[in-house]
Amino acid sequence: MQTERPVDIAVIGAGPAGLTAALHAARSGADILVIDAQPGRGGQIWRGAQADRPGPASDLLRALDACPNVRWQGQTEVAWAEDSDDRGLILSSPEGLSRQPARRVILATGAVERFLPFPGWTLPGVVGAGALQAMVKSGLEVRGQRLVVAGSGPLLLAVAAGLRKAGAVVLGVAEQASMGSAARFGLAAARLGGKANEAAGLAWALRGVPYWPDTYPLRAQGTDRLESVTLRRAGRDVTLDCDWLAAGFGLVPETRVAALLGCALTDSGAVRVDAWGQTSVPGVYAAGEVTGVGGVDMARHEGMVSGCAATGQIERLGGAAAASAQHRAFQIALDTAFTLRPELKTLPAPDTIVCRCEDVTHATLRGQHSWTEAKLKTRCGMGTCQGRVCGPATETLYGWRFSGVRPPLVPLPLADLLADD
Repeated sequence: MQTERPVDIAVIGAGPAGLTAALHAARSGADILVIDAQPGRGGQIWRGAQADRPGPASDLLRALDACPNVRWQGQTEVAWAEDSDDRGLILSSPEGLSRQPARRVILATGAVERFLPFPGWTLPGVVGAGALQAMVKSGLEVRGQRLVVAGSGPLLLAVAAGLRKAGAVVLGVAEQASMGSAARFGLAAARLGGKANEAAGLAWALRGVPYWPDTYPLRAQGTDRLESVTLRRAGRDVTLDCDWLAAGFGLVPETRVAALLGCALTDSGAVRVDAWGQTSVPGVYAAGEVTGVGGVDMARHEGMVSGCAATGQIERLGGAAAASAQHRAFQIALDTAFTLRPELKTLPAPDTIVCRCEDVTHATLRGQHSWTEAKLKTRCGMGTCQGRVCGPATETLYGWRFSGVRPPLVPLPLADLLADD
């Protein structure tokens, strides 16, 4: 395994938070390395962003491309980390394993979708809301196809708008929260600069598309593929014929690398940070959705704070505290408005698969008492995804706290292991 030259700052994640952190850290003259599992920069929200196109993502990419002290390494993931003075990160890429020493680390690993099981959710055509959005950005053709977006949170509206722009026929957006909760969130969001314009843009893009509050999926039907979905809408069951069901029940911070490095988490499962983005581990900072889901503006703000703090540019953070408080207020409003209703815990039937990697059913899991017991007795969470899908689902369904992160974090080719000394 080759040891690369040390860098001052290793930024893990190339979404809005990571890219912003890298840009502000670079202004100190520090040597910056940005790594991400995807082949391109932008993360999920800016997937496919290019420097030669208009928009905030492109502006950021052009600014980074002008920094000779910033390097980019795609298709690279953290497999494990050494407990050493130079914080050696073991990286996995198509070229094999490498050891990357870093004096500081900024975690910008973002969030993953929360999927909740219900009968038929494993049918082809039933996908995560953000996942379908990413597939369309990567070239999936949905023009003319009927689509229902269901789940919870403002991401549903952004997904529906993007899919409609791609030519899909969006039959409706089913939001499990009540109309009152959604309206209160809208008022809170309007108090933040730029959010009102953003909401107006989404409303215009979705004109004519029904928005159904107090609605959630009961089951998906089909033989070899999704053919229809039954929704519980304001206490009544409604069945819609459709080609796609995009379902997502909010986002969950992606904390596996943080846990690997020993960073403490909050009670809600996000990485705990101070006012400067410093985690409980000296020299490790965090920014963006990994510290709590709050949207792209909050992610960029936290990226700026952590990038400056990690490189000693504290003098540039004079007004950061007030902005941070405003973003945190928005985050609290988001969490409060879209709290998941208890009925969602009753959706799975006994034979509904909860752990898709290991085919473990709801009937098998509800007899267990903890995540650890479920892993030992049923292999839940021991498949390829390592609990990224079933972990948040079991936390919602059974109240278990997902735990047990262990290296390697990603599947490694046997050839890489055999080649390692």
